[in-house]
Amino acid sequence: MSRQRLNIFIEPRHAKRVSAVASQQGVSKSSVVAAALAAYLSPDGTEPREALIMRRLDRLSVGQDRLERDQTILIECLSLFIRHHLSITAPIPEAHQEAARAQGRARFDQFIEQLARHLQRGGSLVRTVWKEVAPESTGAATEERTADGAPV
Repeated sequence: MSRQRLNIFIEPRHAKRVSAVASQQGVSKSSVVAAALAAYLSPDGTEPREALIMRRLDRLSVGQDRLERDQTILIECLSLFIRHHLSITAPIPEAHQEAARAQGRARFDQFIEQLARHLQRGGSLVRTVWKEVAPESTGAATEERTADGAPV
């Protein structure tokens, strides 16, 4: 195999790293640079890296889609609740407002306690709603996979 001489300029920090790797492996600096160039220029060297990046991007995309779906469910749920609450709640007479506020604070405290218990158990209202809304696709919603078949 014939070799061709090539004069190049590299930054001092790269030169130090090449020297360190060469002495560590007991080879010449030229062989370290040649191996690095071969890995960089090899089509086989870039494909696995690109495939890893693509799989990661696919996973991120699926996660983003799931977040958008969950956010849409939550927004719709909240807006329906607010509309329902405002349409059925009658105005409270002035004499009963303080008692209503106290009852509202007590109910809110109960709500927070119930929410804390639910979160501690690992429950997910969005998952529950999604299973009720689309029962045939619950496997896809809970076991989403990337393009390469890996679970998300």
